[in-house]
Amino acid sequence: MFEESESVRQQLYQELNQIGIDANERQEDLLLRHLDLVVEMNKHMNLTRITDPESAVTLHVVDSLTLLPSFLGSQKKTHLPYLDLGTGAGFPGIPLTIMSQSQGLLIDSTQKKIAAVSDFLVKLGLDGRIEADAVRAEELALTNKRQFGTVVARAVAPLSVLIEYASPLLCRNGSLVVSKGQLSDEEYDDSLYAAELCGMDAVSRETVELPHDMGHRELLVYTRERNPQIKLPRRPGMAQHHPLARK
Repeated sequence: MFEESESVRQQLYQELNQIGIDANERQEDLLLRHLDLVVEMNKHMNLTRITDPESAVTLHVVDSLTLLPSFLGSQKKTHLPYLDLGTGAGFPGIPLTIMSQSQGLLIDSTQKKIAAVSDFLVKLGLDGRIEADAVRAEELALTNKRQFGTVVARAVAPLSVLIEYASPLLCRNGSLVVSKGQLSDEEYDDSLYAAELCGMDAVSRETVELPHDMGHRELLVYTRERNPQIKLPRRPGMAQHHPLARK
């Protein structure tokens, strides 16, 4: 449906061009093939609410790739694998991998989603570069401390929670790269407090408008600069239910 549609391909080209990204024909093929796989699998399980072509291109692919410049900058510093935290149907990890040479790990706590993503990776020929695993971030941090150069996430949790998840997984100078839709002053302030406790610094905050008035995105980068002031990871569920926040 997506891969064979010239109008969808033209939309993808134009929207990526608007955010300064130039994809070659092979990359376009893979980005659209991924969308086809997601929509087909969505007939059998709930992966996404967004399935019409115009919205899917913008809100899945282009939205994911707003993270690409910050992602590439982080990867260039460390040359270590990246982690996609809460990947869902493979976003943003699969588009980021298609547009880069990075190796990585996509995680989600839902086994069915990870089974679907693992199938996507094989069909896209990406299974040699990235893997998918059904595991919680806190559990992964027990066996993979400081093993990742970059952690990427879209709006899967509050910033303070994402910072706590990312800190023990990141190497020194590794970065958490996050996309958020609506970001309140309180959430951002709490993120600075959490970053201080977790040995991280906020290094950038940018604003991007998606095409067709489909949304406003805040792109944020936090870098691990020092050891945390608290023991991490905390027990599973603690970050979500008792987040690090100013009293």
